[in-house]
Amino acid sequence: MCRRSIEPGTGFWTIPAGYLEEKEAIIDGAKREAWEEANAYVDLDSILAIYNIPRISQVQIIYRGTLRSPEVAPGPESLDVALLEWDEIPWDDIAFPSVQWALNHFREVKELPACAPFANPEGQMGDQPL
Repeated sequence: MCRRSIEPGTGFWTIPAGYLEEKEAIIDGAKREAWEEANAYVDLDSILAIYNIPRISQVQIIYRGTLRSPEVAPGPESLDVALLEWDEIPWDDIAFPSVQWALNHFREVKELPACAPFANPEGQMGDQPL
């Protein structure tokens, strides 16, 4: 996980994520963001979730993947990075609702080789402010 050094949510924890560059493939953008925010090389295997966040005009596509190496370090948009066990996750300091959703969805299927992508939890549209 990454502790953000930029707004929104400076000081809060998130998973590596961000916006695509022009003409960039989604999977390439996900790999680039993991590198930029956590100096992490990742192998991505499937889409975990597609979240609709109309309040901020976003569709978020979250991938499942594995680290090529456990060596990570903060990039320019992160104050800190950490590989955390489930009970170490700072739930009160998570930056965005979709990060909590993704963590919980991943926990549900982490032992499965693949799964159909999740969507927003029932009744949730990501409209809760920080």
